[in-house]
Amino acid sequence: MNIDIKAVHFTLHDDAREYLDKKIERIHNAENMIVDLLITLTKDKNFLAEATVNFRWGVSVHIKEHDFDLNPSIDKLIDKLEQKITKEKEKVKERH
Repeated sequence: MNIDIKAVHFTLHDDAREYLDKKIERIHNAENMIVDLLITLTKDKNFLAEATVNFRWGVSVHIKEHDFDLNPSIDKLIDKLEQKITKEKEKVKERH
């Protein structure tokens, strides 16, 4: 699984990066299904956390979350990401 993290309009400090890495560990059980995980964190008035997941069977999923603070936006993003991965896993199991 390739993980690419970008920060736009702000610097992602080490503590925030560690927090994000810790949250990403929650989805490592799906590591064999995911080719790329692209995360973009943007700061304007609020924080926008976006993730694009490319599955090995060609499906791509894009998720967005907004919040006033960085950590809650990361939490919401990872929660939604877990749900999407589980849903996609179920779809693939149904096809087989």
